[in-house]
Amino acid sequence: MADDLGIGDIGVYGQDIFFTPNIDRLAREGMQFNNFYSGSTVCAPSRAALFTGQHTGHTKVRGNGEFPLDSSKRIIPEMLKEGGYTNAMFGKWGLGLKGSTGSPEKRGWDAFIGHLHHVDAHFQRPDSLDVIQNGKMTKLNTPEGSYANEIFTEAAVDFIESSSHDKPFFLYLSLTIPHAELVVPHKFISNHMLSDNVSKYEPEKAWPEGRHYGAQKHPKAAYAALVESIDNYVGQIMTALKKKGYDNNTIVIFTSDNGTHLEGGRIMEDVDFFESSGPYRGVKRDLFEGGIRTPFIVRWPGEIASGSTSGFQGAFWDLYPTFAEVSGLNQEFPAVDGISFLPTLRDSKKQKKHEYLYWEFHESGGKQAILKDEWKAIRLQINTVDPHVELYNIALDPQEKNNIAAQYPDITKNLIHMMDSIRTHNQNFSFLKNQSQKHQ
Repeated sequence: MADDLGIGDIGVYGQDIFFTPNIDRLAREGMQFNNFYSGSTVCAPSRAALFTGQHTGHTKVRGNGEFPLDSSKRIIPEMLKEGGYTNAMFGKWGLGLKGSTGSPEKRGWDAFIGHLHHVDAHFQRPDSLDVIQNGKMTKLNTPEGSYANEIFTEAAVDFIESSSHDKPFFLYLSLTIPHAELVVPHKFISNHMLSDNVSKYEPEKAWPEGRHYGAQKHPKAAYAALVESIDNYVGQIMTALKKKGYDNNTIVIFTSDNGTHLEGGRIMEDVDFFESSGPYRGVKRDLFEGGIRTPFIVRWPGEIASGSTSGFQGAFWDLYPTFAEVSGLNQEFPAVDGISFLPTLRDSKKQKKHEYLYWEFHESGGKQAILKDEWKAIRLQINTVDPHVELYNIALDPQEKNNIAAQYPDITKNLIHMMDSIRTHNQNFSFLKNQSQKHQ
């Protein structure tokens, strides 16, 4: 999983300025999803949706901040552990600090090296990392000048190489890039520079010293380099799987937690320059397509036809029931919003469809979105006296250029009613009461 990687940043999704050959190869050898959505438009709730199988109207974690996972809701590694899996995670967690109900050693992870606190994951050269040692969470210092994602990838490769052929594993490599400190090893950025001081992508607007994220003179070059570093890390994982003899017996999924970002020196002109959101409107923190439609690629030799594509309308909460079915742990999950997309992977005609997909977001005045078939309603500024509702036909207008709420008042009213009836109460994340009544 990449962090804040736009759908348009990958070659098979249209990127042609910088290159992602290893990720593109996953698509050539597997299935590329063109209609798949992240769990949210920022990190923590997106990942919570993935691991709980619940959308953000139901899961406990609905926004960023140090909110731990619900202790009563079993998550993916806990489920897989019951099936004999060894679970390893390397990278960004953000779903519970040490001592909380979400701390990784309490949630089914056997191995962990990474960041518990999501803000720690903002920086590419941390002086320490959180680690599970002897079943307990501790901190270890990192080598001076080392890059976190190099450490995570090396740990993932070591985990694969030391694994046993007779024991299944679940490996979650949760990279912290390309968000948001645009600091990258020289070996990657050198390909994007004409000289030490001149980027290939001039003009560049430098990000100065003294701010939250580290300085970067060449944000566009650094962003391109970070994406290519992700591709390099994917290549290392695939090489390790092949070397171990696992590459034909392992499902590999590549995705991003939400849309591309505007942080650490990256500005909208840079997003447009690379077309990081693809043809879609919006970025991270938007519920427009560019904020939540994600690259999603699955490679599974012998089960998925090479070079296949899918228009299945799915989201992160579908991974929970899919993993359960793939691993033979078929059970009833009454508290799960997802549906298994295993039939899609196997090109079966028996694939169920979602009645709807739903998101809510609690920054910028409060936002909600619901997608039902081709109709998408977005409600903005919920926590104000004048909430605003927009309606789009995604099939005809995937760029969300034409708000047709006034033309289709009955559809708009029905989708708003669904928004209000779907979500459950959450003490940490709520909207002002009765604001939506003005638009019903």
